[in-house]
Amino acid sequence: MKTDPYPPQPKISSRHNLQVSVVVPVYNEVESVPHLLEAIAQVLRTEELAYEIVVVDDGSTDGTTAVLKRLAQDRSDVRAVLLRRNYGQTAAMAAGFHHAQAPVIVTLDGDLQNDPADIPNLLAKLEEGYDLVSGWRKNRQDAALTRLLPSKLANGLISKVTGVALHDYGCSLKAYRAELLADMNLYGELHRFLPALAFIEGAKIAELPVNHHARRFGSSKYGLSRTFRVLMDLMTIYFMKRFLTRPMHAFGWFGLISTVVGLGLGLYLTYLKLFLGESIGYRPLLSLAVLMVLGGLQLFCFGLVAELLMRTYHESQGRQIYRVREVVEPSVYE
Repeated sequence: MKTDPYPPQPKISSRHNLQVSVVVPVYNEVESVPHLLEAIAQVLRTEELAYEIVVVDDGSTDGTTAVLKRLAQDRSDVRAVLLRRNYGQTAAMAAGFHHAQAPVIVTLDGDLQNDPADIPNLLAKLEEGYDLVSGWRKNRQDAALTRLLPSKLANGLISKVTGVALHDYGCSLKAYRAELLADMNLYGELHRFLPALAFIEGAKIAELPVNHHARRFGSSKYGLSRTFRVLMDLMTIYFMKRFLTRPMHAFGWFGLISTVVGLGLGLYLTYLKLFLGESIGYRPLLSLAVLMVLGGLQLFCFGLVAELLMRTYHESQGRQIYRVREVVEPSVYE
């Protein structure tokens, strides 16, 4: 008799008092998903934690959707969030965060390369007072030339630009406090920059070495085509970190330099024309002076528009430009 690979699980009617939500974005991982969910459940049951597993299917086409539907129906600890099409990992993670209900959220990949056994260590570190604990695949089991070297270079560049020194930005195994994620809007490829976004919000961040396994099923969904998108998002993160609430300081500074240089060149050309009688109409320097003055004025205008947009962004949402970690009330009132 054929054994059912997805045995029914006992139903639990209440989802109150959840302690941990595990968010797993998946795309075409039909063979990996059942093994991963059972591994996560075993670890969290051993730790006696009240948990849920939120699996986000990012438009899979290999049968993953059907497997997830069955698992969600048969198990009490699994919630399947099925997206209409393939939106990308950032969107899938955002959907998972939105549907997670616990005060602590753990994320990991759906390809069995992250080890669920590391989750208790991340949670313990989080309890030391951190808002985000990021995994570090210290002994990464990937191809050296196509994955390890580009990843190492990217991590060094991202750490330098963002000011958040992590060894492994690309590791999906992370633990977050849910209130931290509630303040973040994800788009593009920003899921890999979550520590940098959290740092902008004033979060305390730690990093822990975690296990990493070679892929057992399927093939990697990552490629060099993502590099350009990541670089563009890195520029966005840098701007947000430096000039989120004061964009005029970025545009205005370059506008000032350009305008001053252009006016200086204009005064020099005026001197040549009026006092030395030289012809300046065909000089490239005249075109450069005009271009720099006009460019400087445009940068000032960009800065002004950006300031107005940023004020509208904060004021329309009632969004503060600061984050309060804690309020300590006096124990004795006079």
